Amino acid sequence: MEAGLEQLAEAEGTTATWLKKHHLMYTAATRHPLILSIRDGSIDLDSFKRWLGQDYLFVRAFVPFVSSVLLKACRESDNNSDMEVLLSGLASLNGEIKWFKKEASKWGVVLSSIAPQKVNQDYCRFLESLMGPDVEYTVAITALWAIEVVYQQSFAHCLEEGSRTPPELAETCQRWGNEGFGQYCQSLQKITDRRLLRATNEELKKAEVALLRVLEHEVEFWNMSQG
Repeated sequence: MEAGLEQLAEAEGTTATWLKKHHLMYTAATRHPLILSIRDGSIDLDSFKRWLGQDYLFVRAFVPFVSSVLLKACRESDNNSDMEVLLSGLASLNGEIKWFKKEASKWGVVLSSIAPQKVNQDYCRFLESLMGPDVEYTVAITALWAIEVVYQQSFAHCLEEGSRTPPELAETCQRWGNEGFGQYCQSLQKITDRRLLRATNEELKKAEVALLRVLEHEVEFWNMSQG
């Protein structure tokens, strides 16, 4: 990392520096045409239902990943509060799975009949690759923060003033766009920045690659949902 970037990262956080560096990919993930179609009210509801079913399957694979990050924090973290933040996120996933089941019933989506599409399988395999003991906590927490912040920024955009989000999708947007989830993402970002400040050059490279992989997978997931 160049000296100027090191100073910038220390001043505002490495994650913010990386998001500026990779702003095109970050924007592609958080302002995807599917999200914009929710915001302007033109969303094809078949796309929404496709996303609903596939994301339910993803969340079920996401639970063991978050559990693995919590385990890494227990072993490697230099701050006890990390465990509390991660535990709160893990606990919320039970309610999230129940929410998906409720929404699926409302929209006539039969979850038991849905098979994961290749894009979903690839994303889940990526999560599995981060769960091994050889993957550093710093790299794993970077990926977790990136996954969560993409949803937070995407759905919060659909709640901003001037949006024409359909009333029947307001609850979906509120679920990830609410202030509480935003605070959780900020907590994850603070943990990530703290770890990155103390990371080796090799860990920094791996963590930045993990961020980019998440953004790529998120764009592909939106593409898949949009059909």
